Amino acid sequence: METTTEDRIEAGMPAWPDTLTRVPFEAYQSRAVHDLEQQRIYEGATWNYLCLEAELREPGDYVSTFMGAMPVVVTRDADGELYGFENRCAHRGALIALENAGNAKGFSCVYHAWAYDLQGNVKGVAFQHGVNGKGGMPAGFDAGRHAPRKLRIAATCGLVFGSLSDDVDPIEEYIGEDVLARIRRLLGDRPLEVIGRYTQILPNNWKLYFENVKDSYHASLLHLFLTTFEINRLTQRGGLIVSPDGGSHVSYSIIDKSLEAGSEYKDQELRVDNEHYRLQDPSFLDYVDEVGDGITLQILSVFPGFVLGQVNNSMVVRQVLPKDIDATELNWTYLGYADDTPELRRMRHRQLNLVGPAGLVSMEDGAVGGFVQRGVGTAREYSAVLEMGGEDTASSDTRATEASVRGFWKAYRRHMGV
Repeated sequence: METTTEDRIEAGMPAWPDTLTRVPFEAYQSRAVHDLEQQRIYEGATWNYLCLEAELREPGDYVSTFMGAMPVVVTRDADGELYGFENRCAHRGALIALENAGNAKGFSCVYHAWAYDLQGNVKGVAFQHGVNGKGGMPAGFDAGRHAPRKLRIAATCGLVFGSLSDDVDPIEEYIGEDVLARIRRLLGDRPLEVIGRYTQILPNNWKLYFENVKDSYHASLLHLFLTTFEINRLTQRGGLIVSPDGGSHVSYSIIDKSLEAGSEYKDQELRVDNEHYRLQDPSFLDYVDEVGDGITLQILSVFPGFVLGQVNNSMVVRQVLPKDIDATELNWTYLGYADDTPELRRMRHRQLNLVGPAGLVSMEDGAVGGFVQRGVGTAREYSAVLEMGGEDTASSDTRATEASVRGFWKAYRRHMGV
């Protein structure tokens, strides 16, 4: 019996235990796993975050981005609708759009000048009928039958998602109502503006970073800035929301000055220091409660690669993209509202220094995934232990749990069929 490509890929898959509390370290190192993820996750029944509607305001606006490893283009056509298609010329496979973003009436492949409209349809083939009656495409060649793959596009709260699947649930159901409500909390109906961008490459598998995003347990242990300046501690009020399918989550906290500062951290001799570190300008952390619910930190994710974060008045969207087994591209897009006052916009710009590749809060996340990638290099037969808070993926009023990390693996295993 002939062995198919999928059979060969699956032959290299690690053995998955019958529990969400164990994750084989081989999952972060296997080429077979990496290849199958593109097929079953990024090209499967998922919604992949692509861009913001604020980046596609006018007809002809476009953004080139990725769904996993697949380059794609997202556009707004003259009819006002959003469209998406694979950024691959149907002729010889070259990229159609070479710029990250812009405005165009259509696209022309730089290699052989095949022309495309804003919906990804082939509109013309250079010298299709040859020159002086010689050469050209065969008689009856139908350029319309050739086109890059088209995406389903869905937008909610100003966020644009794409999928190749006809079987994926509508975007609101896919995210889950409880998590969607927390997206609306920040993005809602107010018009957004992009106020900054960064891109960084992480030295680790994409799953390690996405686990990190969902890991509410690590935040006030790894990030000394959070604990020192009491932005986020596990002893503060807060909670965790995990969607029923595990794919979406929210972790949030509320500063409560009435609680005894740092006692549990000091009792356990954890990293927290209120005596030696001070901000020369404490107004850096001043904030306005724009929503009115007291939440000063919220981290939210949607499988497989969307993250929305708020620290005080900073807001940022993160797009997580796999680039290789041990390389991940992380795109940061900083947000404000179009109706921000000058004072509030200045506050946002200052607080954006909390997050990003060198952010006072998130800098360590760019390193710790690499520590794990290196640490498990010769431990393929071993597994990570995810038992903090039990074995389930339930929402809770504590963040001292790995429930949302287990939720990630619940969604991952379902999509991967393992």
